[in-house]
Amino acid sequence: MSEHTETAQEGRVYLDGYLDVPAERWAVVREAVNEHIALTRKEPGCIKFEVVPCPDIERRLLVSEIFVDQQAFDAHQARTQASPWAEISAGIAREYSVRTEP
Repeated sequence: MSEHTETAQEGRVYLDGYLDVPAERWAVVREAVNEHIALTRKEPGCIKFEVVPCPDIERRLLVSEIFVDQQAFDAHQARTQASPWAEISAGIAREYSVRTEP
């Protein structure tokens, strides 16, 4: 069985949600998020990673992620926790849902 088939059976991991960035941190977060996006998109197993301003709620960033499997998602989480992004975004209110689908 190929690696791709095994991965597909485990299921893709989808994360959707948002961050509500305080006004006093908006400029720093907006600057830092671009590097976070670029690094994440280079990660093995990243299918989609988007962080965009919400058109309806000021200083809200909408997040949408897809990873090939739980292992790739976990590796992303580990990298993120050890990155400058973790420090820059620490304490910012977040709301996410994560699901796995075949």
